[in-house]
Amino acid sequence: IHQVYELWFKQLLHELDHVRALLDVNDAHRAQHTLKRVLTILKVLVAVIVGFGAGLWVVQRFQFVSLLKEPIAPYLSGGRLTVLSPTEPVMIVLKLSFLLGLVLASPFLLYQIWGFVAPGLYAHEKKFALPLVIGSTLLFIAGIAFAYFFVFNTVFKFIAEFAPASITPAPDIEQYLSFVMTMFLAFGITFEVPVVVILLVKFGVVSIEKLREAR
Repeated sequence: IHQVYELWFKQLLHELDHVRALLDVNDAHRAQHTLKRVLTILKVLVAVIVGFGAGLWVVQRFQFVSLLKEPIAPYLSGGRLTVLSPTEPVMIVLKLSFLLGLVLASPFLLYQIWGFVAPGLYAHEKKFALPLVIGSTLLFIAGIAFAYFFVFNTVFKFIAEFAPASITPAPDIEQYLSFVMTMFLAFGITFEVPVVVILLVKFGVVSIEKLREAR
């Protein structure tokens, strides 16, 4: 997490130095454009910090770790995950809060990206882009829901039945949550395939006839 914030601060300082250099050579137009980028970076940074705070509240208030544990809980000894470090529970909460904060802040982040992209688009492209962003977001969420409600139960049930009776499952919480997040990302991206196909057809990379032949 701290590496992400460090990267943002470095970029912010770099842009401010760029603005100062442009003002020194009286290039007000480029300085103004660069200053807009600086303000955007600040807005994004503030949005991520606010999102992190909101994510921390949600994780604590709604027992988010327990919700993520539910799919594997029936197959655990005592229904509990293990920890290998005294600080691991705290780090898990912070990581989940950061990731959830990014999700909560994503509408604002996408709006900031849209502010940069929109001026370079034609009117018909703007009408096409907004539904595409909304659709891709909903599909990504659908992929996560599919993994949580259907895939996890099947996978953990198979593992529990396949494992020898002499083995007692006691996975580490960090490894388990890393697996969960990887699966969420994989299925979220997989559900984006329709969006990718639409873009490929829209930009002429493939034709509808080719897609029909490939079925």
